[in-house]
Amino acid sequence: MKKLSELTTPALAGVVREKNSAEAIAEIINCSYDGADMIDLHLSMLEDRERVKDIIASSKLPILALNYNITYNGGNAGFDEEERIKTMLDAVEVGAAGIDMQGYSFHLPSKSYFCGEDKYSFTKGNPKEVVTDTKIIDKQCDVIEKVHSMGAEVLLSCHPGIPMDSRQVIDLALFLEKRCPDIIKIVTVANTEDDMIESFKTMSLLKREVKTAVSYHASGKAGALSRIVNPMLGGHMIFCVDRFKVSSTKEQLDLRTVRTIIDEMRKIK
Repeated sequence: MKKLSELTTPALAGVVREKNSAEAIAEIINCSYDGADMIDLHLSMLEDRERVKDIIASSKLPILALNYNITYNGGNAGFDEEERIKTMLDAVEVGAAGIDMQGYSFHLPSKSYFCGEDKYSFTKGNPKEVVTDTKIIDKQCDVIEKVHSMGAEVLLSCHPGIPMDSRQVIDLALFLEKRCPDIIKIVTVANTEDDMIESFKTMSLLKREVKTAVSYHASGKAGALSRIVNPMLGGHMIFCVDRFKVSSTKEQLDLRTVRTIIDEMRKIK
């Protein structure tokens, strides 16, 4: 099975946000039939996490395990940081190809607002999930090294929650790259058409300036196109939904539609 970072770009990730293992396995099958290259498995929503091994064993596709501390209905799942990270490491133990470690890991206040010294281009505007404290970064690096020692990979994700220009995003990606993740994911916000166009420019520059595989798009009312255009410009992943449900992120794209678009674009290339 290919490593997540070695999947053909753009890799289509079938997002699985189910409340039990039986439903998760069924959704993985749906994603496999409809063109996913990998599975994005939300651990915190599962009520029977003791069956994660069965879920992973059911998949012919590599699985990225993540725990965003969210329940199926959108509430707080109640994990502390050590517990949250452990659920992902446990998933790697039973076969997950990698974990999604969020940028605020080991420092919960940073999930909601910037707590450090404002001395970088990307710390302007109160970004979320951005940590510059070296002690916290060292703890994150320890997890990355642990995952690597287990033969798996780390996607280091950051959702600043604000619009950012291309220089800010590139500087943030280069800052995150120093932690030696295998993939970097950054999600900014596009409130206007100008923000959206800036995101296209940003993705093109990220491809040139950052050695690590990068998945970058903008959320928000003007960001929808960046979810499909940016991967065509070199973004490593597209996060897609096969069946929209209560738990789904409604901004994410339909898997079958995206599979058709990407396959047709490859013919043009």
